[in-house]
Amino acid sequence: MSDVRLQKWLADRGVGSRREIEQWIRDGRIAVDGKRAQLGCCVTGVERVRVDGRLVAKSRARQRRRVIAYYKPEGQVTSRNDPEGRPTVFEALPRLRTGRWIAIGRLDLNTQGLLVLTTDGELANRLMHPRYQVEREYAVRVLGDVDGAMVERLQAGVVLDDGTARFDCIADAGGEGANHWYHVILREGRRREVRRLWESQGVRVSRLVRIRYGTVHLPRPLRPGQWKELDGPDLNALLSSVGLDPERQTAKKHGSSRARRPSGGRRSGSARRGSPQRRGR
Repeated sequence: MSDVRLQKWLADRGVGSRREIEQWIRDGRIAVDGKRAQLGCCVTGVERVRVDGRLVAKSRARQRRRVIAYYKPEGQVTSRNDPEGRPTVFEALPRLRTGRWIAIGRLDLNTQGLLVLTTDGELANRLMHPRYQVEREYAVRVLGDVDGAMVERLQAGVVLDDGTARFDCIADAGGEGANHWYHVILREGRRREVRRLWESQGVRVSRLVRIRYGTVHLPRPLRPGQWKELDGPDLNALLSSVGLDPERQTAKKHGSSRARRPSGGRRSGSARRGSPQRRGR
């Protein structure tokens, strides 16, 4: 039996994405045969691996790959547990018999829009890895004057505190007065990168909505707090975009049309008629 990197072995079992698991290793949350795991550790599959004290099944669960598009509202955090007791995106997701939902990228507390989640650790890893250059598209409402020179600077590259960043594309999406909408595309997932890029030019982001991640668009019928499962051509297009084999057949749906908004959930103002993310794209 060949050795496999611990993070890949765990990701193959739907425990989390490789990046997420690497951080758990750094945090000391994973043990192999009773000893704290180290980065670079390999396993054969016969070891006893525990995450937060819970034993991980050695056999890879035989379950179909699932992917959902979730409309994250403002006010939810993209984590499983929040020390401040704020609502998390995972509270609104369909329950799984085995495995767990892995969030592909994050959206901060005040950002809403498309969050893609999957049960497949390898798919999550590829969609987040810089090697695959997956596009993220946002609808951004900015407060302040934006001229052609500013747009050129933002596309040429701006030095931030964690390195140079830029937008691949900036498109005018309309608006009146001081508030104006733009659609922007970039291929990185740094912390608050879209907001920091605009703020570096002296303008403020007053609303931010992710409307696309790779080949997945924010589904038009969805409202904040609802989700839709991907299948058929939509799922296969996503898999092919990162070099994974398409599904051979479309599996039975599991509540894929639309989920109800959680009771008591706050409806975001972004669902109002006429918001830029509802326009054709």
